[in-house]
Amino acid sequence: MVRKLPVAQYRNQFDTSSIECNTTKDLQPLQEIVGQKRALSALTFGMNIEEKGFNVFVSGMHGTGRLSAVCKFIRELAKTKSPGHDWIYVNSFENPYQPNAIRLPPGMGKQFRVDMANFIAEAKRFIPKAFESEDYANRHDATLREIEEQKALLLAHIDKVAQEKGFIVQPGPQGLLTIPLQESGEPYQQEEFVKLPPEVQVQFQKRKDELLVELRNAFRQMRDLDKKGAEALVALNRDVVLNAIGHRTAALKDKYEHVDEIGEYIDSVQSDIVEHIPQFIPEPLQQSQPSPGQPPQSPELPFRKYEINVIVDNSGDDGAPVIFEQNPSYMNLFGKIEKEVQYGVVTTDFTMIRPGSIHRANGGFLVMMAEDLFRNPMSWDELKTSLKTGEIIIEEPAERMGFISTKGIKPEPIPLSLKVIIIGTPDINYILYTMDPDFQELFKVRADFDTSMDRTDENVRNYASFICGLCEEFHYRHLDKSAVAGVIEYGSRLAEDQKKLTTRFSVVSDLIAEANFYAAQEGSEFTTSRHVRKAIEEKVYRSNLIQEKIQEYIAKGIILIDTEGEKPGQVNGLAVIGLGEISFGRPDRVTASIGIGRSGIIDIEREAAMGGPTHTKGVLILSGFLNERYARDKPLALSARLVFEQSYSGVDGDSASSTELYALLSAISGIPINQAIAVTGSVNQKGEVQAIGGVNEKIEGYFEVCKVKGLSGKQGVMIPESNVQNLMLKEEIVEAAKAGKFSIYPVSTIDEGIEVLTGVRAGKRMENGTFEEGTVNYLVDRRLREMAETMKGYLPGM
Repeated sequence: MVRKLPVAQYRNQFDTSSIECNTTKDLQPLQEIVGQKRALSALTFGMNIEEKGFNVFVSGMHGTGRLSAVCKFIRELAKTKSPGHDWIYVNSFENPYQPNAIRLPPGMGKQFRVDMANFIAEAKRFIPKAFESEDYANRHDATLREIEEQKALLLAHIDKVAQEKGFIVQPGPQGLLTIPLQESGEPYQQEEFVKLPPEVQVQFQKRKDELLVELRNAFRQMRDLDKKGAEALVALNRDVVLNAIGHRTAALKDKYEHVDEIGEYIDSVQSDIVEHIPQFIPEPLQQSQPSPGQPPQSPELPFRKYEINVIVDNSGDDGAPVIFEQNPSYMNLFGKIEKEVQYGVVTTDFTMIRPGSIHRANGGFLVMMAEDLFRNPMSWDELKTSLKTGEIIIEEPAERMGFISTKGIKPEPIPLSLKVIIIGTPDINYILYTMDPDFQELFKVRADFDTSMDRTDENVRNYASFICGLCEEFHYRHLDKSAVAGVIEYGSRLAEDQKKLTTRFSVVSDLIAEANFYAAQEGSEFTTSRHVRKAIEEKVYRSNLIQEKIQEYIAKGIILIDTEGEKPGQVNGLAVIGLGEISFGRPDRVTASIGIGRSGIIDIEREAAMGGPTHTKGVLILSGFLNERYARDKPLALSARLVFEQSYSGVDGDSASSTELYALLSAISGIPINQAIAVTGSVNQKGEVQAIGGVNEKIEGYFEVCKVKGLSGKQGVMIPESNVQNLMLKEEIVEAAKAGKFSIYPVSTIDEGIEVLTGVRAGKRMENGTFEEGTVNYLVDRRLREMAETMKGYLPGM
């Protein structure tokens, strides 16, 4: 029985009376994430579970508001969490090539840097004063005087021993000289000494050897005294420095006594100051001048080792840190070690360590887009390593890959504790899950963002509140009731479901922005349905040049499409062409030719390598349908050809399989098909018509062709019954249907469809296995039987 679809089902028009406001200005902006209950549940779980490996991959299509929703959710959640710690790098005085990392409470890193800078400044000021004081001069002189007195006594003892042994000790060019004395006390001249008897000279030599032993002992004691004096001066200088800065270091240690490692670090700074006192004593101007050709050295350079490098500062944060890294390169994520040139040599130190996003997000949340992450070499592998080891390591990328190995600093790794949220598409999630075993262990939570939500009263109100928030944020004109209705209907159109609304809020936002533009052009106080409709129409017009060209070719007869009359073996199929920003429907002539033979159904598109696998599957299903219905008592002696006429770019999909079957049945039975009705829908082997995609675009595309060639009131489109719920046709078609100029025919079986196309009953199988006489199935079955008999005559063994 031929049944037309009631016009009320062409489009689910929104009743504006259900909106409790005159304009969106009367509403409150939406504060929650709407339509993503499943994703919110996953995010709540993933963000709050503390166990290792429960990071989150947010999966969803572009435009569903994944990023804005995730960031909004995390920022609200972060306010309930504790702020992240501050992290600083300080010099390791034992091994400067391995700077130490120290964790401090939030906000204390900057304070400690200021306190240390003040401490060093005070040390530079008070240490020189201490050494210039009268007390130091007195203690210094007293220390030296004591040593000098002891040395004088020792020298007097040496002189006495020398005189007792008949010698006098005098300084010479190469050290001390021992000169023998005469009885008169006068030293011998060389000429006189050699004239002495040999036995006298031997006595002098013996006494000289004894004296040299005494001298060596005296010299050893002299060195001990010098050493004792130097040690005494060092101890004195140490006491002076400690007296100058000791109370200040004690105050620092007391202030930061609750922070691990700070006390130890302050002690090491104090020890280093004591060991390098001269750098705190300003040199006289003439001594500090560099030699010719040598560049001047910065006076602050020796004190750089006492600086504090604050790489993470969480002062002023209300909660845990939230970092969205838009360019997750290796250095942007994991930090870097900068370098500088000094005297022609490339150098670096701990003050040139720079943090990455993972440092700033430590203790909180790090958000990245999957496409951006995988666009940067090494970032993904290093991220996995950090998550597995629980440490952040800063090192050169080339060194990490083993390309170079130069001497440089190796900062102490920082413990890592954060949640990583990667936002991507379902395809990326699938690839990572199946191809990267680490992904399964590190990202155990998947948050799926849906592309649609139910069109309930609550969600409609949320939609209106979302529009209000958009107008407030971007200073758009508010929408009146009719405009809100237009946006809601547009949301159902994008969702391709009368009872759904799209969650692709970026597309909805664009529509409101464009409608606001047209409202502003008119000087309207509010955006109305007229502006929304114009925005939709203008958006289509900007992109549908190809569609208009195709319609022009059809009108001129270049592309052959009949929209009236009847022809056997020929049906108007419907296809969707996607051009990125726009998708539109267009009719395609599908024809079938038959003959006697054993080749069955031949898909010309497949034979020409222009048919995709899904289309080929659909054609093969037709053979199953024919065998199931007509080959129970005879073999099929059929050789049929199916083709999309004037198709030059390939065909895929099974949405034309029912169209091809209608063409076959018409060609076999000889019953002509009404060319005013276009067809879409796939079919299974049991003859059931199945839902397809793009039903709105297909109907509207055929309507535009009929409008160009002239609406006769007989034209229409036959669609699967299961696609009625997807109809959100433009108002022009609704008005044409009300005027009786265009119709839609929903069908659920091939029998229903063939009756619509031919006006002839399909016919049921009777108890004797035959079909009712005069029906389509009867004529097809009879023709196939005749073909089998004819084939049998040519092939006696058949």
